[in-house]
Amino acid sequence: MITFTIDDVVPCLKEVLTGELYDTEVVRIRRKSILEKYNKRTGWYVNWSKFPQGTEVYALVLKGTNDVQGLIAVDYDDEASAIHVVWGCTAPHNNIWQYGKQKFSGVGGHLLAIAAELSVRHGYDGFIYGEAADKELFDYYCDRFGALYLPPIDNPYRFMLSDVATARLREVYSYEWTDDVI
Repeated sequence: MITFTIDDVVPCLKEVLTGELYDTEVVRIRRKSILEKYNKRTGWYVNWSKFPQGTEVYALVLKGTNDVQGLIAVDYDDEASAIHVVWGCTAPHNNIWQYGKQKFSGVGGHLLAIAAELSVRHGYDGFIYGEAADKELFDYYCDRFGALYLPPIDNPYRFMLSDVATARLREVYSYEWTDDVI
């Protein structure tokens, strides 16, 4: 479930209050004990430790810190030759949609760029798909990024972003991949 829009197209995260830019890193979270901190009770929509075996979770953090700004969970779909974005959401302090506040802008775009990069690395050419949280988000991705409707399985707002759409995201957003595990 994708729960965010792409609010600011900036290569780094931008602190909303000051306009200051911050470099970012991508960290894979492998340990369930760490993922247990990110749950509905703490404002993360879903219990991130409950995803099935094989689902990979990545955190977008401020460079040099473990300060998580957003999380994305992905599966590799060889049959579709695409990354399935299982869940993606900004940290509660960046979630203007649900909490009415936002410390950093640019998180959503970074998360989709991460999924697109994983798609390229896995030989899927940047194709990704997922389910929008509601019709408004679905329409946003279709209108703004040319997302294509996919027949629903469990969610009527299923869409795909092509290699062309995600190439634009990968060009704009910058981050470093790290082997650190939090």
